[in-house]
Amino acid sequence: MQTPAVIYAEIPSVTGQRFGIATLNAPASLNALSVDMVRLLTPQLRQWAADPGIVGVFMDAAGEKAFCAGGDLRQLYQTLLECGPERNEYAERFFGEEYELDYLIHTFPKPFLCWGQGIVMGGGIGLMAGASHRVVTEHSRLAMPEVNIGLYPDVGGSWFLRRMPGRVGLFLALTAANLNASDAIFCGLADVLIPHERKERVLDAIASGSWTGNAQVDRATLSNILADAADTEGTPAAPHSKVREHFDVINTLMFGDDLHEIAARLRTLQSDDSWLLTASKTFAKGAPSSAALSFALWQRVHRMSLAEVFRLEYRASLGFCAHKDFAEGIRALLIDKDRNPKWNPATLEDITPAFVENHLRSRGDMAPELVDLS
Repeated sequence: MQTPAVIYAEIPSVTGQRFGIATLNAPASLNALSVDMVRLLTPQLRQWAADPGIVGVFMDAAGEKAFCAGGDLRQLYQTLLECGPERNEYAERFFGEEYELDYLIHTFPKPFLCWGQGIVMGGGIGLMAGASHRVVTEHSRLAMPEVNIGLYPDVGGSWFLRRMPGRVGLFLALTAANLNASDAIFCGLADVLIPHERKERVLDAIASGSWTGNAQVDRATLSNILADAADTEGTPAAPHSKVREHFDVINTLMFGDDLHEIAARLRTLQSDDSWLLTASKTFAKGAPSSAALSFALWQRVHRMSLAEVFRLEYRASLGFCAHKDFAEGIRALLIDKDRNPKWNPATLEDITPAFVENHLRSRGDMAPELVDLS
């Protein structure tokens, strides 16, 4: 019997209402977000949103290593090889349905808690970013690593990276820098650090909580539960935040509206800090097309709504599918694992405005159905 990609349960509360639990269940793949997961989650979340007996949702994942290490790209890779620049209906469904799910979480009308234990990257951050309550643990490690695979930070990344302090979001998009729990809270990707061992205590507190069915009141109740769990005696010290430490350096590196100048500063960065140097090296090895599109989206989305950003990202993602770097990046990192991608164009200087615009034009007949449930 095939193991379900998502496991559901409900927590009965002392006041008679219930919390829905959705557990990503693919620990062998670090809970990589698959099409099957998306197609299970979306209808269940819509059902819980409409059920007056459900007062909130708790999303977590099986295993200790990862909440979600990103999207499951292997089947998509085959379609990239088969379709090339032609229409790719699988990619249209892959990205459209994923963005519908992400948007559903952003606009969910009830408290929504995401327990971000372990690795949370790419598509995993897409799930976590929209939750009303986002927990990180002492083991959490977050990143938007798309520059390594010839993509860009999608799943709403263009929206939430633009809303981070200063120019931190642009730095993360260009460098795929890793974040710990303190970094994630500083950047606005998480709300509270709770030791992973206290997860069951949080679930018990949810079961014994006084829920009203009023979303605003219930969100405050859930916030208090998490604050109590975070503030319990014996909590280990929060990890040091590299983003906070280097905030001024990051803003200096990312200053201005000329990507070539930013790239030059990143490539020639001198520092004694290994975190900064790793970011510089990752940018230098990353896809120039990823950097160019990440920067173009950064410039465009500042005053866009979340729905407008998801629609723009949908076009951008299909544009990447129609060009060569995305397939090449997946090949080098996940298929052949030689970690030696041959990017095309090979340098930022080879990228033209027409190349960028071609990524952002409309393709195909499908589009994500973004339904606001808030």
